[in-house]
Amino acid sequence: MTSSSSVLDLAPVVPVVVVEELSDAVPLARALVAGGLPAIEVTLRTPAALDAIRAIAAEVPDAVVGAGTVISPVNVEESVAAGARFLVSPGWTDQLLDSMKGSGVPFLPGVSTTSEVVALLERGVREMKFFPAEAAGGTAYLKSLGGPLPQARFCPTGGIRLASAPSYLALKNVGCVGGSWMLPGDAIAAKDWARVEKLAREAAALRG
Repeated sequence: MTSSSSVLDLAPVVPVVVVEELSDAVPLARALVAGGLPAIEVTLRTPAALDAIRAIAAEVPDAVVGAGTVISPVNVEESVAAGARFLVSPGWTDQLLDSMKGSGVPFLPGVSTTSEVVALLERGVREMKFFPAEAAGGTAYLKSLGGPLPQARFCPTGGIRLASAPSYLALKNVGCVGGSWMLPGDAIAAKDWARVEKLAREAAALRG
């Protein structure tokens, strides 16, 4: 995946993964890939996150592993060094945007208002994360943005479930959605990777 590639076109759903135990990272990633979801966003919310990115990058060649919850230039530097092939932030500042632009990998800066979208378009960025999707207005908000700002494309994330994902994916300005419903806590705790793969396959079939 190159800096000109689009995260939005890899799969209809990008799993948003919180890795608590490093030993879960590789089997979890393998289950997601086997289910048809190669783009995996590992959030930088746990001490194991960077090592999880490193392990997935090294041991799951068919995965396109990225870093989520990127909120500082240090996060950008450490994530790319660990092997992240894309970056996702919940929001953005000029400093963070400059760092992501200079990283050499694709990135999705987070937005939740029209002004933030316009500001990114002004800076040449057309692909964004819409977060928190459900709380920020959901499909109605995104559909409204499509009229005046058709050049912007989004990966909405936040509160999206299997039942609501199709309504997002039906929008012209949505390339994919982010979610964690295919990673239920009880399945992770039980190391039930077959269940994760099954749920991933259902998610991957949403656009087809």
